[in-house]
Amino acid sequence: MTEKKKTRYSDNELQEFKQLIITKLEGATKEFNNLQRALKTPNENDTESTSSSYITLDDGQYTFEKENLTQQAARIKKFIDALENALIRIENKTYGICRVTGNLIKRKRLEAVPHTTLSMEAKLNQYK
Repeated sequence: MTEKKKTRYSDNELQEFKQLIITKLEGATKEFNNLQRALKTPNENDTESTSSSYITLDDGQYTFEKENLTQQAARIKKFIDALENALIRIENKTYGICRVTGNLIKRKRLEAVPHTTLSMEAKLNQYK
């Protein structure tokens, strides 16, 4: 008798992945909110400072920090969106299925990158 190939993760396995994703989502959301607050915080040496040369030097650093925070926030927002999409796939019972090969993505990969939609095989072939 041949072993039937597994075509999707069981409901119990999906719930385990769901908990992992929710934990990551909570952490990412908290980090995103912290970055948003930091972006809204005005420059400590805003126009109230009397030294124009100090303002010019400080403005460059301030601008750099704001750009850096904006990039970090954008990356985290993308990560949050990917995690939320993974939760939708869990509800649809399509989570863990490679969108290229149609095969199950290995559990270890999903534990490391729970929002992935590609198996390692598909990911590596992407760069060929």
